Amino acid sequence: MKMDIFEMERMQSTWENLVEYDMSESGIMPISLNDLVKMGFDMDAAMNMPLGYSQGDGTPELKDLLARIYPGAKHENIEVTNGTSEANYLLALSQLQPGDEFAFEVPNYMQMWGAPKSLCSKVNTFLLRVEKDWEPDWEEFEKAVNKNTRLVYISNPNNPTGSVLTKKSMERIVKRCEETDTYLISDEVYLGAELDGKRTTSFWGMSDKVIVTSGLSKAYGIPGARIGWIIGPKQVVYDCWTQHDYITICPNKLSDYIARIAVREDNREKLYSRTQKILQKNIKYFREWVVSFGDFFTFKEPKAAPICFLKYNADIPSTELCQRTLKNQNTLFVPGVQLGMEGYIRLWLGGSDEQKWKEGLNRIKKELVKIM
Repeated sequence: MKMDIFEMERMQSTWENLVEYDMSESGIMPISLNDLVKMGFDMDAAMNMPLGYSQGDGTPELKDLLARIYPGAKHENIEVTNGTSEANYLLALSQLQPGDEFAFEVPNYMQMWGAPKSLCSKVNTFLLRVEKDWEPDWEEFEKAVNKNTRLVYISNPNNPTGSVLTKKSMERIVKRCEETDTYLISDEVYLGAELDGKRTTSFWGMSDKVIVTSGLSKAYGIPGARIGWIIGPKQVVYDCWTQHDYITICPNKLSDYIARIAVREDNREKLYSRTQKILQKNIKYFREWVVSFGDFFTFKEPKAAPICFLKYNADIPSTELCQRTLKNQNTLFVPGVQLGMEGYIRLWLGGSDEQKWKEGLNRIKKELVKIM
């Protein structure tokens, strides 16, 4: 099984902890263990916890809490994973065979572009159209999701645009999946990061063809715990657990405990509220920053997620623009080509250190004005 280089993750893992200003981030500024202690995390209990193996598919206590978020889900419908990325990867490994087709929404987080190809599955793409408020190109969607399509992957709210599908679009996607006997993977890791506080509707419960993945990384602000989950049909989840046994065996024991604190309803709402407050504050300054460029950017404001996808008015490739900024300004952001769409850049909106976040934008501006 030969894997293509995951360009964005390789770039970030190489530079994000070395640069002076990391504007390539995609989550809200993370919380600390001290913050979790205030929410009920028992540090003394954690210090005395034997660091053995945890339950392979997630502890029953964590599954109980997750089942409250997804009505109708039982323990056999839930698999706890090492991050949402592992959840998505397990689905590809367990469900795709050589010759299967896989439908993939673009722009997107490109993990599920590379994984199906490594499994000898054909990847069909369909675009989200910026001129249609990032709604799918339905003609492309109908071709991509056909009778040979085993899985279709979307992120809702979307990474990198921060867009949210309308109810009508959600219903149309589900209907097509039922018609073609295709499983829909809805990556909902940004649910809870809405700027206006109006919670995104989950795909969960709309059909028995729906699989939801999510985790603590984005809206919760706890990426370092590496906890994600799959909510889906019993057999699909069982198949994922079978793959899980061969890869990471089980989630981290301390991380499972952290997750049990974080997903409790009262704490979940506190964390979502924190995310919303940071985004509502930052978007005001970001609007002004974009306006200062005149007509250089096409700006479609995100509805959810601490990121913004901007189309720029210049001929320079996005990777070259990123590399110049990295070299000259010691600042990192994501080139659009690494998210499936050239001529765009993705910038971070989730910084809680206001002075440092603004300086990151200032560094980027210093480089952009050279090509305007």
